[in-house]
Amino acid sequence: MRADARRNHARLLAEARAAFAAHGTDASLEDIARRAGVGIGTLYRHFPTREALVGAVFQDALAALLDRSAELAEAADPCAALVGWLRTLIAHAGEYRGLSIALMSAAPDGTSALAECSEPLRAAGAPLLARAREAGAVRADVSIGDLMKLTNAIALAAERSPEDPALADRLLDLTVRGLKV
Repeated sequence: MRADARRNHARLLAEARAAFAAHGTDASLEDIARRAGVGIGTLYRHFPTREALVGAVFQDALAALLDRSAELAEAADPCAALVGWLRTLIAHAGEYRGLSIALMSAAPDGTSALAECSEPLRAAGAPLLARAREAGAVRADVSIGDLMKLTNAIALAAERSPEDPALADRLLDLTVRGLKV
């Protein structure tokens, strides 16, 4: 990428991150482009779809989520490690209104920008789930896909109930009770 294209790309991502945090993932793309100081055509050259832009913003945070799973991989309490990682996922999904629903709606065949972000998360969470299962703390029939869907559903429920800031924690606690052997 040319230097000006790299600058435009970085500005578009920064403005998208701010707009998604303030207004949700359905924020106006025209406003994002305008705030970045470029035209809508430039935005679409960098990000051909809204999902591609959301995926790029999410991709920036992916490294931190993957690092967190690596930190928890050898924790003394495998169940607490798994729950801690799920709590981190829920908190991240809650940073951007609409991200949970976008993740749940992403093409399951891995072809969408958001599905490309979900796969590394699944791969990062699978060992945490396996350790919790091996420790006898989680039922054998629980899959990482189930947990990813549950975390998105919890984040969505919390997003839709801003008057209840403790809702996500309560729902995760209920979920964890259902996961245990």
